[in-house]
Amino acid sequence: MTATETTARVIGTSVKRKEDASLLRGRGTFVDNLTLPGTVYMVVVRSPYPRARINGVNLDAARAAKGVIAAFSGVDLADEWVGGMPCAWPVTEDIKMPPHYPLASAEARYQGDGVAVVVAESRALAKDAAELVEVDYEPLPSIGDISKALADGAPLVHEDLGTNECYVWKLESSDDVQAAIDAADVVVTRRYVQPRLIPNAIEPRGVLAQAGPAGEVTLWTATQVPHILRFTMPLVLGIPESKVRVIAPDVGGGFGSKLDVYAEEYLAVALAKRLGRPVKWTEERAENFVATIHGRDTVHELTFAAMKDGKITAVKSEALCAMGAYLQLVTPGIPLLGAWIYSGPYEIPNYSVTFTGVFTHTTPTDAYRGAGRPEATYVLERTMDALASELGIDPVELRRKNFVREFPHTMASGLTIDSGDYHASLDRLLEMLDLDGIRAEQAARRASGEAKQIGVGFSTYNEMCGLAPSRILGAIRYAVGGWDAATIRFQPLGSVQAVVGTSPHGQGHATTFAQVVADRFGVGVDDVEVLHGDTAVSQQGMDTYGSRSLTVGGIALFHATEKVIAKARQIVAHQLEVSAEDLEFENGTFSVKGSPDRTMTIQAAAFAAHSAHNLPDGMEPGLEATAVFDPPNFSWPAGAHAAVVEVDTETGDTRLLRYVAVDDVGNPVNPQIIDGQVHGGVTQGIAAALFEEGAYDEEGNLLTTTMATYLVPSAAELPSFETDRTETTADNPLGVKGVGETGTIAAAPAVINAVVDALSHLGVTDLPLPATPERVWTAIEEVRS
Repeated sequence: MTATETTARVIGTSVKRKEDASLLRGRGTFVDNLTLPGTVYMVVVRSPYPRARINGVNLDAARAAKGVIAAFSGVDLADEWVGGMPCAWPVTEDIKMPPHYPLASAEARYQGDGVAVVVAESRALAKDAAELVEVDYEPLPSIGDISKALADGAPLVHEDLGTNECYVWKLESSDDVQAAIDAADVVVTRRYVQPRLIPNAIEPRGVLAQAGPAGEVTLWTATQVPHILRFTMPLVLGIPESKVRVIAPDVGGGFGSKLDVYAEEYLAVALAKRLGRPVKWTEERAENFVATIHGRDTVHELTFAAMKDGKITAVKSEALCAMGAYLQLVTPGIPLLGAWIYSGPYEIPNYSVTFTGVFTHTTPTDAYRGAGRPEATYVLERTMDALASELGIDPVELRRKNFVREFPHTMASGLTIDSGDYHASLDRLLEMLDLDGIRAEQAARRASGEAKQIGVGFSTYNEMCGLAPSRILGAIRYAVGGWDAATIRFQPLGSVQAVVGTSPHGQGHATTFAQVVADRFGVGVDDVEVLHGDTAVSQQGMDTYGSRSLTVGGIALFHATEKVIAKARQIVAHQLEVSAEDLEFENGTFSVKGSPDRTMTIQAAAFAAHSAHNLPDGMEPGLEATAVFDPPNFSWPAGAHAAVVEVDTETGDTRLLRYVAVDDVGNPVNPQIIDGQVHGGVTQGIAAALFEEGAYDEEGNLLTTTMATYLVPSAAELPSFETDRTETTADNPLGVKGVGETGTIAAAPAVINAVVDALSHLGVTDLPLPATPERVWTAIEEVRS
């Protein structure tokens, strides 16, 4: 690519989202909008116990109920499965991977575990009949607390394994980590519990399966991973890949929870084949709380070793990580996604992290927005403030003192950060924040002794995303690669189709990808149609998760445009009777160097390619190209966030006064979409800090089963976010970095640091997540007593 082959007409501008015209008018196509002739409806009967032996399932009354087509127990459907549901990330050679089938047949191992299924002519009739299913449960001892699940005598989730330990995985920079800790002037160790988070996408999961007469299967599903789901169907159901089509229509949010492959998808396909009718299932919100994966649920102990001047010499983290009762698609590897960033944006020479996966009688965990990176950043940034307090150094200056300064930078954990400027992000944050003014008001309120105190907290972070180089994924035992694919196809009259292998669920792919293509070809954004989410249309792809869509799929798209431009160049050179090297390309037009009046647009070249009347000898008609991109490195966004809070010391109530975020996500393609992603991510991080907690008792009974007990914040609880960007160019042709998870990663520690700062003069040094009014009030009362 030469300098004359780039334009800046579209990339970097806030083009309105192409998707919104239909979505805002209620004309989207979601799974629950779809009904095929003859559709029947499926309802799953779920265990109310965290653990119970299934002594029998009586389906007689359900089968006799009005409108019922069929009803099956786990035993009835056992022959449908050629294998269990897959776990694609066996992180160690000796990992324990119990079989996991779409319906339990002998023992239910968590509340929500499916034990039977009823199919009827309507959803209401299926629900009524499901209540008639009689299951002979024998409740058994169970465990829901990962801190106690490894104790001698704890109830075992899978008795044949003889332990609740799933795996132990360790990464160390050298054998000198403990020596560095022993030689330090100051050692700070803190323990953190990060509770479960329960995804609540605006659209619950939904499935519609249709089986054809020749054994073909079409599955419409609210998923982030249509290609991966298609890949797993033969493994579970024995259906040839060539017979499976998976379609993800409009998907109303996922946040990682729809990355997974679920029992209901396999059940619907199996039943559609068996019954010869389309089978539909729509998740109810109550089911979402127990049947969709959960996120987080970790216990960390993190140690910083430092010298008196504040230079950090070592970091050591040990974590217990809840797997739940079974391993879903990537459950074991989720903690490892943070394994390399327990040093964050700081230059720390000695590094050690250990993860222990633990089975409990709870809903399986898996990817939830940020996936491992929020957990790592939370304990890192909280301990950074603890170290600053121990050393008597301002927490901002402690961060600045330890920032990485030169790039590329190879971390002690082994990966290389291609670009960044952590000082620039922090400097811009401080310009926006007016820290001196905040500190002055804080001092005044403390001096007056008023009930409402203010605090400010910081989080300076980086993350590895854009999953990922295939060789690295192979080295850490991930089953598939990290590449993605894109196809560019010019239509005869000059419009463009872009077929991509990623599958959106609200991020704005149709707009962003259209901008990339329009910018490269010098055509209008509305002249570019982006096709995705249907494995019969987009046959190659690795789907959407880990902020990889633009940084991997978008780069594949860029390379496809290069191939198209290269072919169009040959066509134009032939038509104008010049050498291809004599052509310049800018804003969609080829021109002959030195003869600016001799031109031909790329649309004209596309028509010439389709008419094929005058092509170079041996050239195939049409203007189309496919590119597959395997990234050589992860993507490395970073930034600095700050929260300003007001805490009522009489009630424990915390209110966010300001939230300021400065992020480096490389070159912006659409600033408005970037802001939207940051807003959403920050909201989820704030929710983890102040509101959301999926709480179990020690036996594994879920205590937060509705939105009345599991609190999800609304706009009323949030301030207007203040955002800005610094830009360092990533090492890829577009210079872009991921953005989808930045806010979630940064926000929770910034908020908790702010609450602790507001109460530090009273002696409060830590707060559990989430910092509810009751917990804040209790912490205040404990230091006062």
